[in-house]
Amino acid sequence: MTTALLSTADELHARVRHGRRAVVMTMGALHEGHATLIRAAREAAGQDGEVVVTVFVNPLQFGAGEDLDRYPRTLEADLKLAEQAGADAVFAPSVDEVYPGGQPQVRVTAGPMGTLLEGASRPGHFDGVLTVVAKLLHLTRPDVALFGQKDAQQLAVIRRMVRDLNFGIEIIGVPTVREGDGLALSSRNRYLSADERRTALTLSRALFAGRDRHAAQEALRARALEVPSTRARAEALSAIGESRAAADAHAVAKAVPNAAAAVRAAARAVLDEGVHFDPPLELDYLALVDPADFTEIDDDFTGEAVLAVAARVGTTRLIDNIPLTFAAPGAAS
Repeated sequence: MTTALLSTADELHARVRHGRRAVVMTMGALHEGHATLIRAAREAAGQDGEVVVTVFVNPLQFGAGEDLDRYPRTLEADLKLAEQAGADAVFAPSVDEVYPGGQPQVRVTAGPMGTLLEGASRPGHFDGVLTVVAKLLHLTRPDVALFGQKDAQQLAVIRRMVRDLNFGIEIIGVPTVREGDGLALSSRNRYLSADERRTALTLSRALFAGRDRHAAQEALRARALEVPSTRARAEALSAIGESRAAADAHAVAKAVPNAAAAVRAAARAVLDEGVHFDPPLELDYLALVDPADFTEIDDDFTGEAVLAVAARVGTTRLIDNIPLTFAAPGAAS
């Protein structure tokens, strides 16, 4: 197939549509993580549908002193990768095409969720994200749009906007793609030197430590549910040497209300090691949050959660996260 390169909305609207249109929004500098999104979009659209990849470096979401000017722009390579991954068209508009007459006076605001974590570190960032996403959704007119879960808070605010403002578009989150050493794929990874990359791995190692602590607690909690409650059955287990395991499982089960704190502590311990590296890790935040509103979860929280981290290594700021599920006490995980 040949992927069309389009620069205006009129060119995109002139295309004859068959089936569903799936859109993947990017700022370019495409990598395997984007390719995964495009392949997922191909599946969502179906072979009779259409996959459109947008490439636009949005000035509204960069704050003062951020890397707008040096953000990589590799349109020729982006077009090739998009074609190989199955895109029908790449829509790469100019700033004037997206923002005719200059920056918009009317913008979409992210509300309370936009002031937390990434929003606190980068004031106004999510307002810029939502404004451009809203405009690109109008310009591309998709049935479904796909976004990476690596930008978990971005995905959450986009879902909220689409729901609150009745866009009538399906939003699909696609799991994070990682390199072999665990580092989450990002266009900003290319900024890292070899030493900086070694330090950057602290982010994923911290998340994996939190995930492993969570998995161990959930396994012991499930084991505790299997421990007999009757004296006769307890004595029978004791006779075959199971009493200590049962006692340990009960101890962990009783500590379930502290499960969130234990996950945070495990991740924090790894991040604390990173401050001693050369170059050091400069932590922005570590948070264990409810993906519905990105507020910190309580120790007795049950349901889906996100363990998120952001840090700076040298001049490069990186983010990462993993999803976790906290089961209710007495429920099988």
